[in-house]
Amino acid sequence: MLDILSRIVGLQNERREIVLATLVEVRGSSARDPGAAFAVSDRSELVGAIGGGCVEAALVDEAHELFRTGKARMRSYGFSEREAADIGLRCGGELTIALDRLDPTYCAELERRSDEILAHALRLDGDAIGARAAISAERVLGTLGDPVLDRAVAALVREESGGETRCLEIEGARIFLAPKRVAPHLYLFGALDFAAATIDAAHLLGYVVTLCDAREAFATKERFPNADRIVVAWPHEFLASAPIDERTAIVSFTHDEKFDVPLLLAAVRSRAGFVGAVGSRTTHAHRSLALREAGMTEDELARVHAPVGLDIGARTPQETALAVLAEIVAVERGRSGGTLSRGIGPIRGRKGT
Repeated sequence: MLDILSRIVGLQNERREIVLATLVEVRGSSARDPGAAFAVSDRSELVGAIGGGCVEAALVDEAHELFRTGKARMRSYGFSEREAADIGLRCGGELTIALDRLDPTYCAELERRSDEILAHALRLDGDAIGARAAISAERVLGTLGDPVLDRAVAALVREESGGETRCLEIEGARIFLAPKRVAPHLYLFGALDFAAATIDAAHLLGYVVTLCDAREAFATKERFPNADRIVVAWPHEFLASAPIDERTAIVSFTHDEKFDVPLLLAAVRSRAGFVGAVGSRTTHAHRSLALREAGMTEDELARVHAPVGLDIGARTPQETALAVLAEIVAVERGRSGGTLSRGIGPIRGRKGT
């Protein structure tokens, strides 16, 4: 919901009533994951998406019925249902969607405190369908209809500090819980035009991008205006204190062993989910020898994606950025990065899902 909240509040400021459809459960294939949201105003203004175009038309009709009755509701759509032929759901999945009318006061306060929010909770049972709460470290915004339930959900969220989006039973109530997804870090090393293009493209994927280079004259805001952060430091020294988790991606554009060897040693021994380095195959062969001599094991060397990027024939900085980021996504999703038309099995998510 947060990704479309500002547009919802804008419509509410124009005195529009808003119904929000929230995807709470998926069985089989779906264009979007649980948590995806689609808003409909009382004047049929539309914000967001849930089914990649499959179910939105049906949800508009549901929203207008809710405007008329004021009663929140649950709806399921799937290939096996008769109405699937009418709404165009041909993905083979079943979607469970909650529809509720949004309180403008709640939304305005949520927007004001969005940086504090740890998770969103939506009630899915009985007469309390549509009750909402947003949990932060200090407070609960809104209510799930029961103070005891509010406290229990808040305690769970604060204890987990993250977790998966899911439906669960708690205090006898059915709750959809969506932890706030913190933007992942992308660390780029080497103040080159390839890095500049990657910064621009990475923002489309939601990364917070830091550019690091030991050369102060090269690593400037004038040359990289879109970087979220620019650091002048030796790469391995920067990594020693940088926040890194399994969603972090690290890419070296330096192709210079005096930077790459200590950088890649530090990177493969961190929690980073992706470590890559540019350079020709010959460059990487020489670099691999230097890394082994510096103490990198074969298992550690296998973590280095080099030459980095999917094989799309990239030549320009922009094409290289696309190739690099595509490989990062493929690795995160557990995929090989091959052509979909020549593959088999599901096309979304990790292998086997």
